Amino acid sequence: MDITKIIANELNVQEKQVDSAISLIDQGNTIPFIARYRKEATGGLSDEILRNLGERLNYLRNLNTRKDEIIRLIDEQGKLTEELSKSIEEAVTLAELEDLYRPYKQKKKTRATIAKAKGLEPLAMIIWEQEEKKDIYEIAKEYVNEEKEVKTVEDAISGAQDIIAEMISDDASYRKKIKSFCFREATLSSKAAKEEKSPYEMYYDYSEPILHIPSHRVLAMNRGEAEEFLKVKLEKPEEKILSFLKYKIIKPKTQFEPLLEATIEDSYKRLIEPSIEREIRTDLTEKAEEKAIKVFGQNAKQLLLQPPIKGMTVIGFDPAYRTGCKIAVIDDTGKLLDYTTIYPTEPQNDVEGSKKKLKELINKYDVNMFAIGNGTASRESEQFISDLIKEIPDKTIYYAIVSEAGASVYSASKLATEEYPDINVSIRGAISIARRLQDPLAELVKIDPKSIGVGQYQHDVDQKKLAESLTGVVEDAVNSVGVDVNTATPSLLSYVSGINNTIAKNIVKYRDENGALKQRKELLKVPKLGKAAFEQCAGFLRILRRRQSS
Repeated sequence: MDITKIIANELNVQEKQVDSAISLIDQGNTIPFIARYRKEATGGLSDEILRNLGERLNYLRNLNTRKDEIIRLIDEQGKLTEELSKSIEEAVTLAELEDLYRPYKQKKKTRATIAKAKGLEPLAMIIWEQEEKKDIYEIAKEYVNEEKEVKTVEDAISGAQDIIAEMISDDASYRKKIKSFCFREATLSSKAAKEEKSPYEMYYDYSEPILHIPSHRVLAMNRGEAEEFLKVKLEKPEEKILSFLKYKIIKPKTQFEPLLEATIEDSYKRLIEPSIEREIRTDLTEKAEEKAIKVFGQNAKQLLLQPPIKGMTVIGFDPAYRTGCKIAVIDDTGKLLDYTTIYPTEPQNDVEGSKKKLKELINKYDVNMFAIGNGTASRESEQFISDLIKEIPDKTIYYAIVSEAGASVYSASKLATEEYPDINVSIRGAISIARRLQDPLAELVKIDPKSIGVGQYQHDVDQKKLAESLTGVVEDAVNSVGVDVNTATPSLLSYVSGINNTIAKNIVKYRDENGALKQRKELLKVPKLGKAAFEQCAGFLRILRRRQSS
């Protein structure tokens, strides 16, 4: 299989571009580095195309490894033919490959393996080949064997049918055709599992062709099924499938026709249909998840790349009712200056006392802006702040509503504890709200990407794939704008090309011990940051000139 050619065709790029990108990836270069600094080699492939290329490269290499393994396993059984080897080499998906391997897998105890152990395989082949003129019931008498628990002619024929049913189920060409019927004509339907109110009521009697069903509906039906509100089923074109199998297998006008018709129906209903349903639903889910993850990544990138608000002292305002609104004052460098709790909302309704406290903080720290979290009591808090600002006519103060998704997750995290060991968990939420207004990218990289609230099904999709995709999105965002090496947190630095968590912490430690870096070459003095890492990260790290104090 020519991996380069396949990827080039899929991505609609030139083979030499793919070859260059693969070579650079294999040398240990990161996607952001290749996208930014090796444009001449790749013909200007974007970071998005390079990530898709990397994913397909990994998939196809795994596919090739599995092909080699399957060929070896079949060869060890002495059953590898030239035709089978060619089919394996030409397989383009793992599912297709596993269908080819299915007949040669070591099976657990099945009705077919039990029948084979009773010596009924030769009888099965007589029925399968449909050439014998002698009455099958007469032939079957030869296979009656009390010791092997084949007590009657019917037992012998039934065992032979079990062997044939498994042969039909294991045939890769039949399964491929059946799947193609299903992908063209099957529908995904759902019924209510219990008659009660739920978010899934629109799916209590629902059906849609899988050829057109949107990914969000697949995920919604999956979730409803997992929560036991729905019974979901794939409605397949059974009549067409059975007609196809009978046409391919049965020779007309022989004594074996009724036996094989019954065997085909048993094979389909007992063996083929359940596994095909699982495979197709898995395929639908994977494609729906892939689309959801892509949309989630695009939304996350837009959020991460919102422009920062520079040069302003901000009050982070985390609204609440009974427990009070948490207040954190953050200076224009992101440093915590002060914090408190006020009670302008129900049940205390201490509006005047709260205004007095905030006015003191505004005057003391020359506050320019409020960042109000959009959670519980946000509307009342917004009205309270709006009224407060009107009472300070001699100073221009702004406010903005900020998504607080993930703030509570961050507040209780190990990272937040390291950053603010002596600060209460609830206050840390207000700090996060203020800082994500000041510099969304620097603050949001501290939060588990699936907790930042820009996707509907982020907890339903494959978490490993989601994490990998979102890590790539964050890397692209960080590396597209660059990072100030003298102010960046370890969380932000760890997403820079070539820098891992350990190196990120070492950079900050070096900076704390030696002062601000004056030139990039100083990075080579940072422990564990060698020449290879330096080459990857140097272009993305900025050293900004700072005013000297007089």
